[in-house]
Amino acid sequence: MDEIQLAREAINGNEAAQMQLLNLYKDPMYRIAYSYMRNEQDADDALQEMTYQCLKNIHRVQKPEFLKTWLVRIVINTCLMMKRRRKRDVITNDFQEQPQHMAELFELNDVISQLPIEQQELIHLKYFKDLKNSEIATLLNIPEGTVKSRLHKTLKKIRHLFGEGGIS
Repeated sequence: MDEIQLAREAINGNEAAQMQLLNLYKDPMYRIAYSYMRNEQDADDALQEMTYQCLKNIHRVQKPEFLKTWLVRIVINTCLMMKRRRKRDVITNDFQEQPQHMAELFELNDVISQLPIEQQELIHLKYFKDLKNSEIATLLNIPEGTVKSRLHKTLKKIRHLFGEGGIS
């Protein structure tokens, strides 16, 4: 059975199809949650909340082909909600034991965490999830040109933040 047929059955209330879909999308959804939350426990919490929201509201999905996009949106919104509640990011300060490239990644994460949530979301979708601008536009329900201009402004801001920190 293909994903769209499975999605149709899940939307129509077939619990076995719902569980099969959740298992099918578990790994990609976990990667999204982990890229936002940066630790396993919070990513697991976000995935658990996504599962609850999915089972509670799956009947509202109108087109089965967009079920995965709907789940991605739930994961992202859950992560953003969790981050807003906590108002802090926890990043390991133990740079002596980390290879140089890991230290650079932590610096990049620090710079990205200084951005507004909307700009962080764009960076995660574009560069961590490797989504195309058109896919981001569909996911965020904004025009593709708006995605391009916001990405341009965000990248310019990141370059500026790296310049201020003395990083080249």
